[in-house]
Order: sequence, then structure tokens, then C-alpha cells
Amino acid sequence: MVGSSMPVAEVFSKFLESGGGDIIRDIVERGMQALIDLEAESRIGAAKYERSEGRSNHRNGSRPRELDTRVGTVNLQVPKFRHGSFFPSVLQARKRSEQAVLSVIQEAYVHGVSTRKVDDIVQALGLEGVSKSEVSRICKSLEKDVNDFRDRPLDGTYVYVWLDATYIKVREGGRITNKALLLATALNANGEREVVGFKMGAAESYDSWLDFLRGLVARGMGSPLLVISDAHEGLKKAIREVFAGSDWQRCKVHFMRNVLSQVGKTQQPIVSAALKQIFMQTDLASAEATVESMADRLTKQLPKVATKLREECREALGFMAYPSEHWRQINSTNGLERLNRELRRRSDVVGIYPNDDAVLRLLGSILIEQNDEWAVSRSLISKESIKKALALRPESPKAKEDTAPKPALRKAS
Repeated sequence: MVGSSMPVAEVFSKFLESGGGDIIRDIVERGMQALIDLEAESRIGAAKYERSEGRSNHRNGSRPRELDTRVGTVNLQVPKFRHGSFFPSVLQARKRSEQAVLSVIQEAYVHGVSTRKVDDIVQALGLEGVSKSEVSRICKSLEKDVNDFRDRPLDGTYVYVWLDATYIKVREGGRITNKALLLATALNANGEREVVGFKMGAAESYDSWLDFLRGLVARGMGSPLLVISDAHEGLKKAIREVFAGSDWQRCKVHFMRNVLSQVGKTQQPIVSAALKQIFMQTDLASAEATVESMADRLTKQLPKVATKLREECREALGFMAYPSEHWRQINSTNGLERLNRELRRRSDVVGIYPNDDAVLRLLGSILIEQNDEWAVSRSLISKESIKKALALRPESPKAKEDTAPKPALRKAS
């Protein structure tokens, strides 16, 4: 029997050495699983198999997650939700450090750094070193997680979808090429943001976008109310073909930059003031009237700008057909561009990726973490406000016959 004067740490150590670690690990695993299940019940508003009027979601299976602790690795099951995603707060404290370690190992792996150097990097973070087999296991685990995330069913209602691409340097066929990482984020019916898809493409072409969007539909995504993107012709054509019942919003920020690029610096303040006057209007009819007014004023001095306003500005006013409290979020792709900047920042560390799989493995892991953060953060738009937008959807939406996606002339509620 261990004396009562023995330090607690030593008692604990001897207990582990004698085989008691399995008992403690089992207790830790059961305790953490109970906390995760309780939090899931709270988020859903009902226990497993419970009928409840206050239920706001449903379970949709679970995903395994290993967590390394001082008593060994515990195997947890994180519930998946039918609508949106769920990341338990009990894992939040370890998520950032875990992400840092995996990212370091992954970046070293991408670089072709030796196992010994990977071990040195990990130890520099204050952690125990990892073996060659451990590095391989982590990379395979990342690849499986990324593929599972990319292929997951999209069985919810998506109200708004944002599309954009960022370019990554990849070594291919013995040469370095710039390849496009196509990315889609969306807002579901609960007002929560999700990363719904990402894929490598040879370029930001019509064929690449068409294949990408068809992949979203194949996973269960229906036509959203509104798709927000830049005015890339191939992308516009792909949106029109795949999301025939959706409205399209040209990114307001991209449009303004495009118009300002048509004039010299001395004339930009005049054009900028005209654009601001258009976008500060409180309804679509007033904005369209202001477009005509500003175009008339600029016809003699800046005829190209006047023509551009008349022919293209309407594409950037589609957001005004939706509830005004949504305008700031849906008038541009700014939110998605911030995410792209983070992906480029991380890619700058790597420099040149050896292949597409390496891009998807590393940047996909970052996108999964972002999706988890969105799942536990405050909704971008309230659920009640989303209902106002959903009320605008026709019961039987018809495919548009226009030659280019255009915003519907609905009145904002």
C-alpha cells in the first residue's frame, strides 16, 4: 500500500504503471463523451429519440475524433447535425494547439522535410517528438478528414451562396503552374455559415466551375435564393446552367473597382461619388433611378462610365431585392475573400505545393477548422430574419430564360 506521505504525482505515476491508466482513460473518455452529448442535446433542444416541440435540429450520425490526453488517446464520437455543423466546446481549448501542430507537421511533410527535422519542429513547440510512422498517420488522417468533409451530404436549405477562387502555385509535370482553388460558402436556413465545397481546377474556367457546381448539386444542394460572385463569364454561365432558379448578385466591390479602373486618378473621385450615391439608396427602384440620373450626368464627360452604369450596374443591385438587414452580408464576396486571404497567407509559408492532394490536405484542414468555428459562433443572420428571405422563394421556381443571370425585381420586405 502506498504511504499517505507519498506525493500525489508519484502515486498517480505508480497507478498508471500498474495498469490503472486504462481505468482513468475510460473515465476521462466517458466523462468527455457525456459532456459532448449534453451540449449536443442543448443545441438541438431534445435528447436522443425524444419528441419535443422545442427541437431546432436533428442528429445525423456522428464522426469519430481522437483526442490525446495525459492518460492516453481517448476515442470520442462527435454528433453530426442534419442542418449545419456542431463542434463541442469541450474540445475548443485543445483545438488551436492541435491545429498548430498538425499544420506544422503537414507543412513540413509538403516540403519534403526529413523526419528528424519534423521531430525537431514539433519539439520546438514544447511537445514530444513524432516518429516517421506518426507523421504518416497524421497526414493520412488529415486526408481522410478532408475527403469526408468535402464529400459530406448537403441536405439542408441554403439561402445564399458565395463563390470565389484563389490561385495556388503547384508543381505539375515538372513545371510550376498557378492553379485555382474553387471555393463555396453558404448560409443555411438557421442563419449559419458553412464551407460547402472546395476543389482544385486547372483555371477559373467555365468547365471547372460547371464541374464544381454540379458536384454541390450531386451532394444534395438545391438552388439557393441568391448566388454572389464576381462577373467572370465562365462562372456566370455555370451558375445559370446549374442554379437555374436562383438570382445572381455581382459583387458590389468588384463592380466598383472595375468602373473606377476605366478612368484616370483625377476623375476617380467624381465616379466614386456617383457610385456611392447609387448604393446608398434604400430600395431597388430608387437605386435604378439614380443609375439613370448619374449616367445622364456623366454621358458627356465620361461616356464609357455612363454606358457601363446603364448596362452593368443592375447586376450589382440584386441584393436590394432581399430584406434590407441582409444587404451588408450579401452585396459582395468580402467575407469569402477574407477567408481566401488566410488561405493565401498559409500557402505563402509553403511556397510551392508538390501536387493537388497536398493543397487540399493542408488548406482543407484550415477550411474544416473555419467551418467548426462558424458552427459555434453567433449566426450571421438570425433565423427569424432568414424566414423573410425564404418567403420570397416561389413555390415552383422556373428556370430563367435570360442569357445571363440577373437579379429578380422583387420588393424587399
